[in-house]
Amino acid sequence: MKRVISMILLTLACLFSAACAHPQGYIDFTQPEGARPAVEQSGVKPLRIAFASVMSPRETRQVYQQIVTYIAQKQQRPAVLIQRRTYEELNALLANGDADIAFSSTGAYAAYQGQVPIELLAMTETNGTSHYQTYIITAADSDIHGFSQLRGKVFAFTDPLSYSGCLAIKFLLARDGTTPEIFFNRFFYTHGHDKSLWSVANHLADAAGIDSQIYELMADTNPALAKEVRIIEALPEAPTGPIVVRSDLDPAEKEELRHIFYTMHEDADLAKAMKNIVIDRFIPPDSEAYEAFKQQYQAQKRLAGT
Repeated sequence: MKRVISMILLTLACLFSAACAHPQGYIDFTQPEGARPAVEQSGVKPLRIAFASVMSPRETRQVYQQIVTYIAQKQQRPAVLIQRRTYEELNALLANGDADIAFSSTGAYAAYQGQVPIELLAMTETNGTSHYQTYIITAADSDIHGFSQLRGKVFAFTDPLSYSGCLAIKFLLARDGTTPEIFFNRFFYTHGHDKSLWSVANHLADAAGIDSQIYELMADTNPALAKEVRIIEALPEAPTGPIVVRSDLDPAEKEELRHIFYTMHEDADLAKAMKNIVIDRFIPPDSEAYEAFKQQYQAQKRLAGT
């Protein structure tokens, strides 16, 4: 009986803690614990930087903390990190004017239609390239050797607006005149490329689509798990997810932010940390590549009837 009561109390405590969490998901990493919000202390509106992690939050949150702190220190102004679970929620933040900068994805940027205009600030580069592929993976011991064999199988998507984790596969199906609902027996969303890989390795899904750069990172950091899957198809390249900024942000501040991002890798500690989120450095965005991708996205979306 005591054990039951203890479990009930523990559950209530967890619910109470969750209810008392900071509203809107705002976390200010530039202030010492117990300090008043920076906007109250200095009267300066904090720079709002948002992200939606496509890797397990536990593994990535600390890196974004470091990036936000670095930007705040360089600008000598408070900065606030806003975390969202999905890219749709991230786009909503931008559309509502509730974020100044966002770590977007290729698909989320192409899909953005908010009334608050945004523009490209930077793009990421890893291992000398600013492009990635969609890897379609299956279990190492699976008898599946091609995409056509996935008909009637269970598929793990990452995020509805992740290009490699969802859209590339949907567009591939649309080209063949079908949809995930028709082609697969069942599909689900993992909200993390590493979780998709884990789902396939542990036979919760027959296959998944993941970012090639994240696959390669996991092959280095968790080779035992990576060996449990194999690639059955590699789709064409796409530009890496961009960092976007509100177009109405002060031009001088945008220029300052460009310089901060483009030189961020020169900080040795931060450069080492960024490798954990598959970033070697930030470079000027390839506007033509993104514009071409947006046009491709819209064309394929029409083909898919969505």
